[in-house]
Amino acid sequence: MRVSVVDLKRPTFFDYHGDMAEEVRERIKKVRTALNVSQRDFAKRVFISHALLGEIELGNRNINDRTIQLITTEFKVNREWLLTGKGEMFSAAPPDLQLEKLLEIFAQLDKPLRSYLLEQSRGLLKIQKESNRK
Repeated sequence: MRVSVVDLKRPTFFDYHGDMAEEVRERIKKVRTALNVSQRDFAKRVFISHALLGEIELGNRNINDRTIQLITTEFKVNREWLLTGKGEMFSAAPPDLQLEKLLEIFAQLDKPLRSYLLEQSRGLLKIQKESNRK
């Protein structure tokens, strides 16, 4: 059988039926909620629209192999768990998306504002430590 270049570039879709497809969709949503990330931010990181992600989570659209691969790579999700539910959700420590956002914002600040943010962060840490002692 000869495969054309067009066939190689076309994304493939899982041939899951009924409950199995629903379980994969539910696990995608579990990953997103475990990471405490919005549909918009999650979708952006796997290069799909947030509308498509919403449709996938609702069961109105299929998910392709490319998106599964991007989810497992970007968020360090265990592929076997995502597809079958077996094993642990994450194959390694998942990314700390809040920390990544903070670093992105911090990098854009002028030096005096960076110093101010660090000072405020130290103050918050002190308050947290005192609160935890009680």
